[in-house]
Amino acid sequence: MQATAYTYDPESRSGQVLLDDGTPLPFDAAAFDAGGLRLLRPGQRVRIETEGADTNSDTGRRITLVTLQTL
Repeated sequence: MQATAYTYDPESRSGQVLLDDGTPLPFDAAAFDAGGLRLLRPGQRVRIETEGADTNSDTGRRITLVTLQTL
């Protein structure tokens, strides 16, 4: 799934992405580290993987991987 980086804190290696429908979804250091990134800037397009929750609700949905979107 694709999203846009919204916030990123380099000290905690966590932040939020905006899904294409505008919904913010947080990620933690484990998801950031899984993608092998060193830095993330707001506005960058990213690819995310999630687990949990059904597609009609964000309750319980968790990002497990954040990496840069490549063409």
